[in-house]
Parts: sequence; structure tokens; C-alpha cells
Amino acid sequence: MKPVIRAPYFEIGTKNYVYGDTLLEYALAADRASEKYDIDVLFICPAVEIRRVCENTKRLVVLAPYMDTLRPGRGMADVLPEGLKAAGARGVVINHCEKPMSLPQMKATIDRARELDFLVFACADTLEEAKAIAQLHPDIINPEPSGIIGGGSGVTPMSYVRDSIRVIKEIFPDIMVEQAAGITSGQQVYDFIMAGSEAAGAASGIMNAADPIAMIDEMVAATRRAADDLKKQAT
Repeated sequence: MKPVIRAPYFEIGTKNYVYGDTLLEYALAADRASEKYDIDVLFICPAVEIRRVCENTKRLVVLAPYMDTLRPGRGMADVLPEGLKAAGARGVVINHCEKPMSLPQMKATIDRARELDFLVFACADTLEEAKAIAQLHPDIINPEPSGIIGGGSGVTPMSYVRDSIRVIKEIFPDIMVEQAAGITSGQQVYDFIMAGSEAAGAASGIMNAADPIAMIDEMVAATRRAADDLKKQAT
């Protein structure tokens, strides 16, 4: 069954900043924070790390950073969707700016992901691309300007946050919209969620922090604070 994610959630991407024991240490810290603050945490890590992370954590929703669309059988070096699922992955990322895909590739990957009840987390570089990807109806869209990703200068403008949410929701209101580019503090996590984003996330903002484990806790705590304040506003 495809995982159901509660908004607001938090997403962590390790990319290839860490691996092996260090990556597992961060995954365990994320798992603790998820339980401590009762916040769903998506954890995106390289395919070779997925099984170990899944076998040692309880609450993380682990996503693969990419997959191919082949089926079991012949095929050398491709990332097999069924292999990811067997390792414990609950979903897949498509079209990250560091692993771009064409719209036909995205459509084919989404179709394969649906066969396996995978959550589909799509990235978009511009509002126009976000609108095009929304037509494919992924579960989540992260409309992050590529110039800000990976520690680029600046953070996502609030106007872009609001505009991206609007254009995506106009197509499919059930698509969750996350903001992740340029986030380096818990306060930014809080601000983006309070501005209407259903989630926030970070990769370099955590991996390059002076204390990555403390930053994981800070950002998940900020997600909890935003969730509580949104609940107060609704009553």
C-alpha cells in the first residue's frame, strides 16, 4: 500500500554527501526526531544504502533518488524498481536537477511506480515545469529553482512559494507541495510551512551544517511548531 503522508512533513536528502556508517547515523537521528515530534519524515538516500536504513529505522519513509523502468530479467546496471521495493523503499524521486528527466521519462517512471504502490516525489525547476509535471499527477512536487539547490546563493522567495502552490493546486488539489531549495535553518522551515507549503526539506542545509544531527532535530522540531500553530489558526 502506498504510504500516506501527513502534512506538514519534513524531507531529508543525503545525496552523496555521506555514506555507510555516517549515513546510517543521520538516518537514526531522523528516525528519533520523527518519533520525538510525531512528524512524518521522508528520507532520500542512494539506492545502495536503502536496505540498511530501512532495516534499522522504524518511522522513516525511505525514497530512492531515481529508478529505471525495466522489468525483472535482462538489464545490466539499471536500477530495478522491484529491487528498490524489496530493499524497503516506499517511493522514488523523479527529475531532480542533478538527475533530470524528460516528460516522457517521467510519465513512464510514474506508471511503473504506480504498479508498486510507490510514492512519487517530483522536482521542478520553474513554475512552467511544475505545471507540466502536475499534469502527470505525482504525489508530491518540490518546485525548487536549481540555482538555489546545493547551497546556492539565497533562498526561495516567498512569492515563488505562493505562486508554485497556486499553479500546482489549480491542476490537482491533492498534489502535496514542498519547498526545499536553500533551506539552512529551522526558522526557514517554519516560515515556508506557515506560508502555505505542506512540507519543507533540506539536503546541503543539513549535510554541510556544523552539527548535522542537531540540525535534523532543529528542522523537524520547526515542522512540529508550524503544525501546532496551523492547528491553532484553524480553531
